[in-house]
Amino acid sequence: MDFDFVIKAAGIGMLVAVTCQILSRIGREDQSSLVSLAGIVALLLMLINEIASLVEAVRGIFGI
Repeated sequence: MDFDFVIKAAGIGMLVAVTCQILSRIGREDQSSLVSLAGIVALLLMLINEIASLVEAVRGIFGI
């Protein structure tokens, strides 16, 4: 896992947190929930790519 990935994940997390706080304060709790769900999905999609590269590296090491 690269340091760049950690920075991107932290950036998405902060952006989602601020957006959720703003939406909650103005009374849009339903949209706040959707924003947090979208942030989780975005991070999971990024993580899937990292896991795929890890599996490929393990396959290459063991010759599977």
